[in-house]
Amino acid sequence: MLAVFKTKNLSHLHLSVRLRALARNLWWTWNPESHHVFKELSPLVWRYSNHNAVAVMNEISNQELDARLRDHEFARRVHAVLEEFESYMTKPSTWAKRHATALKNPVAYFSAEFGLHESLPIYSGGLGILSGDHTKSASDLGIPFVGIGLFYRQGYFQQRLNADGWQEESYPSNDPEHLPLQLVLQPEGGRLLNSIEIGHSTVYFQTWAVRVGRATLYLLDTNLPENDQHFQGLTSTVYGGNIDTRIGQEIILGIGGVRLLQSLGITPSVFHMNEGHSAFLVLELLQQELKFRKTREEAEQVVRSKCVFTTHTPVPAGHDRFNSELMAYSFGKFWNSTGLTHEDLMSYGRVNPSDTNELFTMTVLAIKMSRAANGVSELHGHVSREMWKHIFPGKTVDEVPIGYITNGIHTPGWATTHAHDFWNKRLGSDWTEKLMEPKFWKKFADDELATDEELWALRYNLRRDLVEYARRQQVERQYGYSVGTSFATSHILSPDALTIGFARRFATYKRAPLIFRHLEKIIPLLSDTQHPVQIIFSGKAHPRDNEGKRFIQQIIGITRHPELIGKVIFLENYDINVARHLVSGVDVWLNTPRRPLEASGTSGMKVTIHGGLNLSIMDGWWREGYNGKNGWKIGDDQNDTDLETQDERDFERLIHVLSESIIPEFYNRDEDGIPHIWLKRIRNAMQTLLSQFSTHRMVGEYVQKCYINKER
Repeated sequence: MLAVFKTKNLSHLHLSVRLRALARNLWWTWNPESHHVFKELSPLVWRYSNHNAVAVMNEISNQELDARLRDHEFARRVHAVLEEFESYMTKPSTWAKRHATALKNPVAYFSAEFGLHESLPIYSGGLGILSGDHTKSASDLGIPFVGIGLFYRQGYFQQRLNADGWQEESYPSNDPEHLPLQLVLQPEGGRLLNSIEIGHSTVYFQTWAVRVGRATLYLLDTNLPENDQHFQGLTSTVYGGNIDTRIGQEIILGIGGVRLLQSLGITPSVFHMNEGHSAFLVLELLQQELKFRKTREEAEQVVRSKCVFTTHTPVPAGHDRFNSELMAYSFGKFWNSTGLTHEDLMSYGRVNPSDTNELFTMTVLAIKMSRAANGVSELHGHVSREMWKHIFPGKTVDEVPIGYITNGIHTPGWATTHAHDFWNKRLGSDWTEKLMEPKFWKKFADDELATDEELWALRYNLRRDLVEYARRQQVERQYGYSVGTSFATSHILSPDALTIGFARRFATYKRAPLIFRHLEKIIPLLSDTQHPVQIIFSGKAHPRDNEGKRFIQQIIGITRHPELIGKVIFLENYDINVARHLVSGVDVWLNTPRRPLEASGTSGMKVTIHGGLNLSIMDGWWREGYNGKNGWKIGDDQNDTDLETQDERDFERLIHVLSESIIPEFYNRDEDGIPHIWLKRIRNAMQTLLSQFSTHRMVGEYVQKCYINKER
């Protein structure tokens, strides 16, 4: 008996160690069974830590965990999750081993933000979400991959709306002890320190490692006693501070990131700059090559052969620019070692190198010093070629070497537990591995796979989840605690109503209030008791964007309109968790950017696996995804030059589609209450969009077009 008891103890101990290790690898974030395990261990910590597995495991003592694992059913589920994780990590056959054998060394992917999960708040918006999804798909496909970012101890801001509906910001600190971070150490022990020169100062940084499946993300951190107080806070917040903070962060990210990789002994196959924030990395590579090359041209060619660049910004004001004086101060000590002049430095970031009045632009630097450059949708590729054509004198717009690779999403990471359960039963649990097989998704046309009745039940289930989540958040924001009584929530939304969602960064060009341009036309649609419609908004404005804040304030005012109370609501503090509830629960995802200013957009891609549909301006990804049967368009594939005219026409088109097509189709039910025409549209969306707008497809294109192919 003693021997058996000891064996069981060892088994429990082994499970405990493995489970704690799993909590520190973000693979669990796209594995629903893992969610169940961590939530069951401490529902309270799970909820109030924003679903943080490390925080849960920190709460659970070894003694408690040992006792909990004596529940054979719980231990069985833990064991199954761990077996799946460890099988994933050691899988001998991957897409990369079949299609990317030329990638002998890792891809080094640089981005100013990574949106991996709500419990790791080091992101602000779409760029970070794209970076996080790119990383997850790189892991799933088995691509050798390292990410380089910054550790923002205060992250992006927490949003609170005051009584007037005005956005207020707060910046709570992130404690590394409660996050899935590991301090990078030297082989002989002690933290690994690297340094860079900013102005006349040497700035030191340490590095935190985040495991994302098979991939590793390295986050650089200047919060060290070795630094002056100013530099200790340099990496504190996402896009925070003034222009000095911005250039300092970008020096840390680009130059510091290259030095980190070298200190770790990592020689990348390629350096991928995701947006221009990290473009200073090419200056570090150039400095190093100039030590070994006879000519500047030779050094430039070597650097160019190592780098690729993705631009995400079709708005000229969205590209980082620095004046000559700031560049001279920030790079004086660093640049002197190259033997080149300050004007040489400035020339790399100028469209016209001889124009001494032109600012240094990070996008220009990245385009000039990359072997391949791309936009993030077909239209954005064209806009980018037009925007940067003057870098390439003598070439027509079509000859400008900027292509496009349309964005996607990491579908397994965005699919809710309900969606995973629903499709696991019908497609098999390996459906997440079929995202690069368009033929597989033709199965959605077959109502034997999932009947209309089952699809409609799924939609009701997901809409109910969203309504209850929204009710709970609204009540808790108002009262400060969970009331849980019907009188407090019954007037907020309805599980029976057509539910429209709009959630994203509140930049003015995204036109969040467009649907309310003429209240007298939209109120009758939202107030119809026979065919009810409701709209849920969420999103943050940049702390310095007062126009965006006024848009939020305008929406808040509309939520208080006597005829719209409970029918239009705003969910505060938009993050990945809020987004997941919205994209799963809404029937229609609304997207109204001022064309052609939406580079791609990815939020609408996330509704498809949940049976949601898109209603969008023909901009970004939707221009490629729409086929007339898988959602709805607002307007045509063109735009007006007069903004007032464009806004007015887009509003009229939006109201027309909503009143003449969407609402009638949603409420066209058979005798059993099933909207068959609506569900046929959902099936078409699933067949045509799920595979095409996946980051698996996107990352595969980067491998074939950019990482392996070295032709510009």
